[in-house]
Amino acid sequence: MHHITRCAAVAVALLSLLPVSHLGAQNGPRTIVAVFPHGDDEGSVAPVLARYAREGVRVYLIVTTDGAQGGAHTSIPRGPELARVRADETRCAAEALGIQPPILLDFPDAKLGDYTDDPTRLFRLTQEIYQHLQPLSPDALISWGPDGATGHPDHRLTSDIVTQLVRSGAPGIPQHLFYASLPASGMLAINPGRGVPPYLIPQAKYFTVHVPFTEKDFDAARRAMSCHRTQFTEDVVQRVVDAARSEWKGALPLVPFVATDAGTVLLR
Repeated sequence: MHHITRCAAVAVALLSLLPVSHLGAQNGPRTIVAVFPHGDDEGSVAPVLARYAREGVRVYLIVTTDGAQGGAHTSIPRGPELARVRADETRCAAEALGIQPPILLDFPDAKLGDYTDDPTRLFRLTQEIYQHLQPLSPDALISWGPDGATGHPDHRLTSDIVTQLVRSGAPGIPQHLFYASLPASGMLAINPGRGVPPYLIPQAKYFTVHVPFTEKDFDAARRAMSCHRTQFTEDVVQRVVDAARSEWKGALPLVPFVATDAGTVLLR
């Protein structure tokens, strides 16, 4: 009896040495975090975010910029007012997807790489992304690939920082990182007149992850995209929905950072 009591005491003592995040990973819900530079970028993976949230996974969205320079379909001038509206649109999209309220970092839109303007900006952004990720203890991360999908510098730099944290082995940051992309049909659906920039879309052989989603998840993604009224008209939303349905066929393609993560799931 005394031996059993001593063993139990030792077990409790050992458990007390484990980080809280580790205990949570064992007993609590799993966590996925998507990190993108702009509210509306989450549309590239929206059905999968909706699916995992529906299944009880904690799904978070971190948006690195204030979005103050976007707005192709609005009369709101660029600046603080547009940033406020886009923040509300992103909250609307998160609610439509059933994920957690977005984490908005409010770094200046379209200026993440302006070293002359502020040589400390990327270092501060790296620290802020990490400070939000670490307590969430994510099991998997999603971001743009190194191409930035459309080539946008904010896309590329946000992806670079997330990848940097993974590669450096930052505490609490998982190795399970998945890169989102946009197919040519998606880019043309959003802006038919712009065309597709060359050498941006990864070869098919790199898309070794295909995550299934349901029609309910796809519908949530559509409602989330419609929240971004300053970015997309309903005509654009419909074109994107039609292109995505044809392209994805019920399973979202992603490129894994680690080749062994190939398959049909993000959480293992």
